[in-house]
Amino acid sequence: QVVPLMNAAGNYQWTSEYPNEAVFERDIERQHLWVAELGGGLVGVAALTQDQDPEYADADWDAAEPALVTHRLAVAPAAQGRGVAQALLQQAEHEARALGLRTLRVDTNSENAATQGLFPKLGYWFAGEIKLAFRPGLRFFCYEKRLA
Repeated sequence: QVVPLMNAAGNYQWTSEYPNEAVFERDIERQHLWVAELGGGLVGVAALTQDQDPEYADADWDAAEPALVTHRLAVAPAAQGRGVAQALLQQAEHEARALGLRTLRVDTNSENAATQGLFPKLGYWFAGEIKLAFRPGLRFFCYEKRLA
């Protein structure tokens, strides 16, 4: 549901090849996948992990610092604008604190205007632009939030 909407907006961060079923299965096996439900239905997902892509070293942050990273954040089209992404990012804050981490990170496609507007509203600051080797031809904006 999400991929066609993203692609129609010029955002090709996700395609039919990525993320695929195997990626989400790995997130589940590693207990990294969080889901959001409304009215008993699945409306959002996010993988919360300490894994940082090697290219994160190119962002304007201390890549050696441990952080909780939100990957594969998505909200069903019918639930967009209802606080689902914000709730998943709040869960990331809760998980980071539980793990003793003080830093949250996320990256998003340079064409994803929705998340670029959301992250700063939630206290994330822009930390530069990177290119990810596994997504050639795309640019990604990095954001970081420090917890008090």
